[in-house]
Amino acid sequence: MKTALVWLRNDLRFQDQNSFFKACQDFDRVVAYFSFEPKDYVDLVWGFQKTGKFRTHFLLETLHSLKAELLEKNISLIVETRSAAEGIPLWMEELKASALFFQEEWTKEEKEISNAVCNRLSDSMDIHSHYDQFLFHPEDIPMEIEQIPQVFTAFRKKCKKYSKIRSCFAQPKVLDKLSLLEETPGIPLLEDFGFSPFEQHSHSVFPFKGGSLSALEHLQNYFWNTKRLSYYKQTRNGLVGTHYSSKFSPWLANGSLSARMIYWEVMRYEKEVEKNESTYWLIFELIWRDYFKYISLKHGQSFFHLGGILKKEYSWNSKPELFLKWVEGKTAEPFVNANMIELKKTGFMSNRGRQNVASYFAKNMLMDWRMGAAYFEQQLIDYDVHSNWGNWMYVAGVGNDPRDRKFNIKLQAERYDPKGQYQKLWLQNTLFE
Repeated sequence: MKTALVWLRNDLRFQDQNSFFKACQDFDRVVAYFSFEPKDYVDLVWGFQKTGKFRTHFLLETLHSLKAELLEKNISLIVETRSAAEGIPLWMEELKASALFFQEEWTKEEKEISNAVCNRLSDSMDIHSHYDQFLFHPEDIPMEIEQIPQVFTAFRKKCKKYSKIRSCFAQPKVLDKLSLLEETPGIPLLEDFGFSPFEQHSHSVFPFKGGSLSALEHLQNYFWNTKRLSYYKQTRNGLVGTHYSSKFSPWLANGSLSARMIYWEVMRYEKEVEKNESTYWLIFELIWRDYFKYISLKHGQSFFHLGGILKKEYSWNSKPELFLKWVEGKTAEPFVNANMIELKKTGFMSNRGRQNVASYFAKNMLMDWRMGAAYFEQQLIDYDVHSNWGNWMYVAGVGNDPRDRKFNIKLQAERYDPKGQYQKLWLQNTLFE
């Protein structure tokens, strides 16, 4: 039986998925593999863990959903807690697989794992890697990676004018039931990572589950059942409630949903319902997501350096007591505090909140912005390496903001929380917990 292994990373879906589409075309048996990399659960130099309970829980839900979906397609899913560099070569040998398919990553930690996996495979193995996380595919943009503009607007205008969005992949063919493995390792529990089970906070603005099924249900509801897409631009800076923004980011971050899927659904919405500023603005935000991926592709490790891609020198400090005040929501700014408490208790924060707490951390407290970025990495359900670190650089003045702005937190609170509803929700709520 001709067998291929699909190594899943941040592309945890079956629909519009390059690896599954191509592997199912050419192989009798396709087996999927996912690894919880041990490096993702180490303690950082700043004294907290790299990955926290919220994203781990969401990822576990995603894997359970994907496993059930793949079983319907006669594809087995192997989930392990050892590194892919150890697991993949052993499974390739055991399954007598002749090909490996995976999504290409380029940031340092991810690239190291890719290289380690490939270096341990025999020369006779067919290795198929590809970019599958962009809206504008790297082969289609009208510039070389080294020529990516330092300002977003220039990137957006060129791509919009000279590039096209590729169609989604067709549904892969369903394989024969005989291709299923008799037994696979079970998906781990939250406790296996040292976390206690928890109930979702009653005020969480993201009450959704992980996985493509949940993502597609939400897309159906947000676009077609409620037509909230038509009001996205007016509501996207909200702070309270489930529907003030699209909330697609957690599914996009782990690849349960592709940017292409959202784009083409917006195009259909514009034809069948209406085309307005809001439909344009959702695409605008998807292009921002692409932009930070291209910036990290262009600049490599300087994306994570203190001076950022601009190599600027500021006087930063990293006092643990100041960092804890920010984390615990005990700063001098109630608006910052409310957002930080929401993040701590739910694993989510609005875009408006993220900009304000990051600006306060870097520009008011003058703290090492990388500490803030790393804390977001631990806490956020929708952590995406490129968007997270790119946005933190931007706000800290070492990235792609040509104006190097500093947020006036009080004015921001007055504008976006004029009645103090959001601050009351989290600050008063905390007093009684």
